[in-house]
Amino acid sequence: MTPTGPSTSTIPDTQDDARPGASERAADPSATSPLHRLSPEQIEEIGEAFQRIHDEVKADLGERDAHYIRSIIEFHRRLAALSRIVLMASRYPPAWVLGTTGLSVAKILENMEIGHNVLHGQWDWMNDPQIHSSTWDWDTASTSASWKHSHNYIHHTYTNIVGKDKDVGYEFMRIDPKQPWEPFFLLQPVLNVIVMLAFEWGVAIHDLDLEAVRKGKKDPKQLKDELKGIGRKAGRQILKDYILFPALSGKHWKKTLKANFTANLVRNVWSNAIIFCGHFPDQAYTFTEEEVADETRGGWYVRQLLGAANIEGSDTFHLMSGNLSYQVEHHLFPDMPSSRYKEIAPKVKAVCEQYGLPYNTGPFLQQWLMVQRSILRLAFPGGKERPKSPPYVAPPEPPRRRPTVEGVEGPVPAFP
Repeated sequence: MTPTGPSTSTIPDTQDDARPGASERAADPSATSPLHRLSPEQIEEIGEAFQRIHDEVKADLGERDAHYIRSIIEFHRRLAALSRIVLMASRYPPAWVLGTTGLSVAKILENMEIGHNVLHGQWDWMNDPQIHSSTWDWDTASTSASWKHSHNYIHHTYTNIVGKDKDVGYEFMRIDPKQPWEPFFLLQPVLNVIVMLAFEWGVAIHDLDLEAVRKGKKDPKQLKDELKGIGRKAGRQILKDYILFPALSGKHWKKTLKANFTANLVRNVWSNAIIFCGHFPDQAYTFTEEEVADETRGGWYVRQLLGAANIEGSDTFHLMSGNLSYQVEHHLFPDMPSSRYKEIAPKVKAVCEQYGLPYNTGPFLQQWLMVQRSILRLAFPGGKERPKSPPYVAPPEPPRRRPTVEGVEGPVPAFP
């Protein structure tokens, strides 16, 4: 198996010349972003260091990686099928709870660790037509094509550039003080809850570019074609979850329908929480179009590092988040298999420490509460930028405890 290289749609071409204006920005004492404090030479060194990490993993991809994704897909399918079978007896409360829980977990796995990552091309190197970004269709209302355009291309190319990245507020929320306030934003605390509950449907219409639609800048024919695609996909989802599978439960179909609705709701709330925590907590930086003018490959890497935030947790938590709890690593290497993010995290931290860069991370509840605070505060005019993370410094290693034995004058080393 021969791995392919990084996606050229998400990493700009390297430019060897220094960025115009970089020295002036670096000398500006009011410029607090690490992107401004670094020299053009340092930025390119950082880019080369991150590219080496990418290339080392690319050269090492093989059977253990293929076994991982195939095992996860098989586990998901078995869990989903078993849960559907159990829900045929949904008239019994234990069966309803067990089936709903299993289906919720299966849907989260399929969306987060499988669908999202397969559609990023993370497993295209396997050359398996069944597990490929060009053929995968995931269990959600969004079409694969529209999601790949709005997420893989727009978001991962223009990450956190206000006015370019449609994921900064998703066109209906103000989540950064750089966004100009409008009276409409007063509704965002309520809209936030609605989007949380109906997240898959918000993702489905995200690529429509609602701002262009409102301003009449979008070709009506293109909009019509996109709406048809969403309608077909949404129709299949509704038919599967709310008609066909409930019908298999016979006269108790309402309980199975309720179970399917609950599983989709759980998946939506969880996906929303993980994605918002990776992009909108206080530590994440945003950028103006002027700041990233003439951006080089190294600059792209630094922007990805600064614009994302990790969520700390157990291995099970990382799996259920689709390894998007390693959002920093994901934004640096969107086409790298997600199962490798934990492995490369220490190397990313080492680069951060060497160049005085932050490594944004925090517990789940801390990150989530930061996001909710920002959504509430920035619904109103004004608002200041929140403090950012300091440069990363590796924690000191705990002292090694050597075995001792009791001596005449107290404990002495067992192995001097």
